[in-house]
Amino acid sequence: MIAYRWCWIAFIAQLVAGFFVDFSWLWGLIPLGLAIVLQAVVNRRLALQLRRGTRGAVEVDPPVGGRWSALHSPADRVPSHGTHGYGQTYAIDIVAEPEDRARPRFGWWPIVRGNRDFPAFGSPVWAVAHATVVRAVDRHRDHLSRNSFPALFYLIVEGLLRDMAGPGLVVGNRVILDLGDGTYALYAHLQRGSLAVREGDRVRPGQLLARCGNTGNSSEPHVHFQLMDSPDLDVARGIPFTWRGLGVPRNGDVFAIDESDQSDQGDEGDEGLTERRPATGA
Repeated sequence: MIAYRWCWIAFIAQLVAGFFVDFSWLWGLIPLGLAIVLQAVVNRRLALQLRRGTRGAVEVDPPVGGRWSALHSPADRVPSHGTHGYGQTYAIDIVAEPEDRARPRFGWWPIVRGNRDFPAFGSPVWAVAHATVVRAVDRHRDHLSRNSFPALFYLIVEGLLRDMAGPGLVVGNRVILDLGDGTYALYAHLQRGSLAVREGDRVRPGQLLARCGNTGNSSEPHVHFQLMDSPDLDVARGIPFTWRGLGVPRNGDVFAIDESDQSDQGDEGDEGLTERRPATGA
C-alpha cells in the first residue's frame, strides 16, 4: 500500500512537472500503471488469503444506540467497500435515521450542507467489547457534506488525494481498540474534539468513546466500523463481525438499538464511565 501511494505521488508530480519541463507524457504512464497493478495485486492476494482461511465472525455489541440504517454492508457484498485495502473487507457504514427527523437525501441541491443538518452528527459511539485503546486521533476537522451530484466529483478527486497521503487522511479522526486474540476494532470519521478516551485506556462494552463526525474521506456524518487483524491499516486484513442481538444489517435495513442509560460506575478505576443497556434489534 505504501508503494501504491508513492506511485500515485510520482504520477501527479510528473503531471505538474510537465508544465515546466519538456518531456514525454508517456513517462507518467509508468507510475500510473504500477499503481493500478499494485492495487490489483493487493486485492487479489488478500482475497486468496481470505478464501484459504476466513476467520469466523466475531460477536461484539453494536457501536451505537438509537435508530440507524446500513450502507456498504458486508451482508450484501465482500469486500463491502470495493477493496480489501486498509482492512475494509467486512467494514460497514451506518447513518442515523431517527423517526422524528428526516436525514437529508442525496440530490442536486444544495451542493453542500452543514453537518448539523444530519441527525448522525454528534451521536455517541460506544465500545463494543472489553478492550484497550491503541489509537485515538482527534486532529482532523469536520468538513461540509459531499452528498450531492456536483459534490460527488469533488469527493472522488478528494478521495484520491487522501489515499495518496495515507490511511490517516482517509479514515480521519479515529479510535482503534485491541479486543484481544489478534482482533482490533476501528471507528472512523469521528467528530473533532469528541474523544472521551486516550491511548492506553481500558474500556468496557457500552463505554463512550467519541461522537459521530464527518472527517476524512466521508460524504456525510456517519459511523464507519470494522474489525481487522492489525492496528496498522497498511497491512490490516478484515475480520467478519456480527452485532449481538442484531447480526449484520443489509444495505438499506433500518434497525433500532436501545438508547443508553448514563450512570456512574462504582468499580474501582471506572468512575464516570458511560454505559448502555444490552442492545436489541428491531
